[in-house]
This record gives sequence, C-alpha cells and structure tokens, in this order.
Amino acid sequence: MSETVPRPTLEAVAERAGVSRATVSRVVNGAHGVRDALAERVRRAVEELGYVPNQAARSLVTRRHDAVAVVAAEPETRVFADPYFAQQLRGISKELTAHDNQLVLLLIEGREDHARVGRYLAGGHVDGALVFSLHLHDPLPGLVRRAGVPTVFGGRPDWEDDGDDVVYVDSDNRGGARAAVRHLAALGRTRIAHITGPLDQTSAADRLAGFRDVRAAAGPGLVAHGDFTPGGGERAMRELLDRCPDLDAVFAANDLTAAGALRVLRERGRRVPDDVAVVGFDDMLPVAEQTDPPLTTVRQDIEEMGRLMARLLLRGPAPRTAADGPETAAPEPGTSGVILPTTLVHRASA
Repeated sequence: MSETVPRPTLEAVAERAGVSRATVSRVVNGAHGVRDALAERVRRAVEELGYVPNQAARSLVTRRHDAVAVVAAEPETRVFADPYFAQQLRGISKELTAHDNQLVLLLIEGREDHARVGRYLAGGHVDGALVFSLHLHDPLPGLVRRAGVPTVFGGRPDWEDDGDDVVYVDSDNRGGARAAVRHLAALGRTRIAHITGPLDQTSAADRLAGFRDVRAAAGPGLVAHGDFTPGGGERAMRELLDRCPDLDAVFAANDLTAAGALRVLRERGRRVPDDVAVVGFDDMLPVAEQTDPPLTTVRQDIEEMGRLMARLLLRGPAPRTAADGPETAAPEPGTSGVILPTTLVHRASA
C-alpha cells in the first residue's frame, strides 16, 4: 500500500517564501495590505509546493463555502433529457467556475424531496441558491426564504414575498409569443392554433397570454395543452387536427413540442409549411435545425439566462447602462427582475 504524502501546510509555504504565516494567510485569502513583491513570493511558493487551502478551516474564518446550490424543480429524467436544462446549467457552471465556486445540483423528484432540499439549504453548506423551473404553488420559495440563503430565481415569480424583493432572470415570453403569432398572421394564416406548455409554469402561461394578445378571437378549440415535451406535442397536435382539421398554422410553446407536432403533421399527410406553418420557441440547437423542415422559432438566450442568474447571486445586480438597451418588460412590484429580449429566427417551417 502506498504511503500518504502529507499535504503542504501554511507554515511550509511561509518558510519557502521567507515570510510570516500571517502574510501567507492574507495572500491566500485574497486580503489586501501585502506588498506586491511579497505577494508574488507567496504565490510562487504556493505553486511550487502545491499548497491547497483547507476549505473547512477557511470557511470557519470567512463564513463562505464557495459553493452554490442549483435547485431544479424537476425530476432527473426531465433535467437530463431536455436540452433546455443543459444550456441553462452550462451558463450557470461557466459563471460559477470563473469565480472559483462549486455547483451543487439538487433535483426535486417528488413532493417528499422539498423537506430534504430545505434542510440542506438551511444547514449552512452553500453561500446561495439558484432555483428554476418552479410550478404553481411550489413550496420551494417558502423553504428558501426560511433557510435564509441569498437566492436568484429562473423565471418570473408567481407568488408574493411579504414585501421582500424577489430577484429573477427571465425572457420576454409574452413578447416573443406575440412576435411568433404576428409572423404567422402576416403569412396570411387565419386558423392559427397554439400548443401550450404546462400552465402551472409562468413561462407557458405568458406564452399563452402572448398568443391571445394577437388572436383574442381564437376559440378554445384552437388551444391544446402540452407539457414542453415531444410526446406532449404529438398528443396535442392530434387533438387539434381532430377538432380543427382546417387549421393552417401552429405556434408551439417550445421547440420540443414543435418537433412532436411536426411528426404528427407528417403522419397525417400535411405539408409544412404549405398546408400548416409551424413556429416554436427557444431556438435550441441542434433541435431547431434538425427538424424536418428546419424550425422557425423564437430565440431566447438560455445559456445567458443561466450565466446572469449566477452573476446576480455572486455580485449583485449590476447597474444598467445605455449600452445594455432597455428592458423588454417591467418587473412586477416587489421583484427585481432582468428580462432578456427574444428574437424570431426564420427557417423553413413558417
């Protein structure tokens, strides 16, 4: 059995650099007040010895853990199968890594997991939390508030928070939906249907509201409920064709839903876009480019949403400048939100 090599200590670094232990501690912990030449000697000694600070001891002094909980209110089968979550997690991970923070992923498989996540957040293991994919009446916001950890939410909140500001990042879901439906109307389509996402999530509710902003007179038969999955898109598309065989356009609440709808249209012998034009939402690559035909869709910058969530948590909201451009929608009272714009990406399906 190989012998365990002892870890370099703070004292060993001090001896190598020819400085005091206190000086090494200040440099390692990023404190000010050390001359540049001395700090450089310490950093060189740290590198030569391979010194790694003891995180447990460091946390006792700084009260920081350099770890952030990322809480997705979805089961693992959804999180690891849906490219939306991969893009959002990639943005979060990039920002946390740039600030030397660790990502701790917590998933909600069922209602019984809420208590477990609440205990973990309240246990002092992380410096903050990023929470997304919330559903209506989700207990997570209350658990997070009671845990007392700084939190940024992904998506517009749908709850009141006793006067405290709720910090969140979202896309202009309603405006993006309006742009999609206006595009279909401009193509001369008159029987425009909508396949929703799960309406217990604000993103899906806002996209339905955007559809109704443009097609207020659309009857209930032109709206079918989906769940942001290809299977949900297939089921809703069959339902729409059975109810309204003369429909000539579909706005799907996301790209996966649109992909399912396209499969059913092809099965039923409907040509896209000749017979039925289709528009999605997300612009998730490669999904939107690999559908048949390639999908016209509303682009939201999912990775940037994740990055901004992490940045807001780590550094607080940065002041907006003229270069940032105007926010596309005002946050709700009692909230502090960043609303990212959306754009329509034209491809062959509409």
